[in-house]
Amino acid sequence: MDRLAGQNTASSRHGRLFAPIEPFDRRRMDRGDGHVLYVEQCGNPDGRPVIVLHGGPGGGCSPVMRRFFDPGHWRIVLFDQRGCGLSTPQASVVANSTPHLLFDIDAIVAALGLGPAVLFGGSWGATLALAYAQARPEAVSALVLRGVFLGRQAELDWFYGGGAGRFWPELWARFIAPIPPEEHGDLIAAYHRRLFSGDPATETRHAIEWMAWENALAGMDCPTPANPPPDYARAFSRLENHYFANGCFLDEGQLLRDRPRIEHLPSIIVQGRYDMVCPPLSAWELARGWDKAELRMVPASGHALTEPRIAAELVRVMQIMAGVD
Repeated sequence: MDRLAGQNTASSRHGRLFAPIEPFDRRRMDRGDGHVLYVEQCGNPDGRPVIVLHGGPGGGCSPVMRRFFDPGHWRIVLFDQRGCGLSTPQASVVANSTPHLLFDIDAIVAALGLGPAVLFGGSWGATLALAYAQARPEAVSALVLRGVFLGRQAELDWFYGGGAGRFWPELWARFIAPIPPEEHGDLIAAYHRRLFSGDPATETRHAIEWMAWENALAGMDCPTPANPPPDYARAFSRLENHYFANGCFLDEGQLLRDRPRIEHLPSIIVQGRYDMVCPPLSAWELARGWDKAELRMVPASGHALTEPRIAAELVRVMQIMAGVD
């Protein structure tokens, strides 16, 4: 969902996105285990580094993600995580876990010669930012998080166990319709069997339904997304389901448990008040008692990166970090 591009124009003082830019560096990084990552850099080669961590898992980056940062100040690093976007092989879950992604970030930092960087991530990107910062606090200078997801079972139960479906019963009915009633007790597992059935038609059909459920709830004030291309839907849904079926490859409650490792880092959390995908409770729990964390609850907003108020607030936050506002 974070790949959905908004149409904001450049006027950072008013929270609008900067003008479109092209990378000054594009490269592919062979990780030696069958995965090849797409990595790009934009903005100022000598600027303060910021690493953009996309959502999903499986969402991939998009050009709109370059536009949250003043290109004269920031050295903007984006990459597609394993199995998605321009990284290959597409939709592969082999050697694809949270520890693998943390090592990938290490490799990118080393290859690009980055000093301590700001981590900018939303949804699953916020999960990954927290996991990386807690594992490598010396490599991080600050965190900017959006739509916080802590990878806990209660959060998965909310979205795939019927909680969100109480607000969107007609969409929930569509999501569960392809699954026999006897499998409704664990929809992540039920979809997993079909997304990894080995039959491309079955996988694609269920991937579209998996993705449609999430996209439909992602935003309050942004256009309803069109049906995604089948290949993209299959990659996104397989990867996301793979991570969720494995508890995001995190210990239950790990990101709150290990918060003391990063409490010295300045952090700003931008959270939509009416986020139906990642409800505000997780952001509030993360920020509570963390002196250097500021929680910015955005009114009349949901989850998507491209929601106007969410996007505007993220631009303002990055301008503050750049010392402009």
